[in-house]
Amino acid sequence: MRTLKLLVLDVDGVLTDGGLWTTESGEVIKRFDVRDGLGIRLLQQAGLEVALLSGGKSGATKQRARYLGIHHCVTGVKDKVAALGALQRELGVNPEQTAYVGDDLNDLAVRPVVGLLIAPADAVAPLRRQADWVLSRRGGDGAVRGLAEAILQARGLWTPLAGKGWRERND
Repeated sequence: MRTLKLLVLDVDGVLTDGGLWTTESGEVIKRFDVRDGLGIRLLQQAGLEVALLSGGKSGATKQRARYLGIHHCVTGVKDKVAALGALQRELGVNPEQTAYVGDDLNDLAVRPVVGLLIAPADAVAPLRRQADWVLSRRGGDGAVRGLAEAILQARGLWTPLAGKGWRERND
């Protein structure tokens, strides 16, 4: 985890619990965990590039990415392997420097092009079986925050934060 340069997150089922609320006008509303948001901000501060890669086309996902300062938010993705490869080439990052967090079968397809495949506790069984790491928390319930803390611990950055706190905006 010390050599990771890119963390790619699926959205529905990873940053959310996978549920979607739809208004009468067709607007999709999603619930994001604020602790995941702070975990993402801490990783960015530590120099890790964080990207969102989603098959969904929700404006809520793009809004959340803007709010967190995530510069690479790709939605409406049909082929996650191709989209991830394009992102890696754009950023000059190789598969061994890439971690991916997903929760369903379409996320399993990226296995050959990432160094670390990670799943929330409630991911589908085939993905959990093939993942390098299954997180202890469910998607949308602090799973990404737990991952962020582990990465920061591996880099020796967590203890100072846990001791002195963090003073920037908590999103």
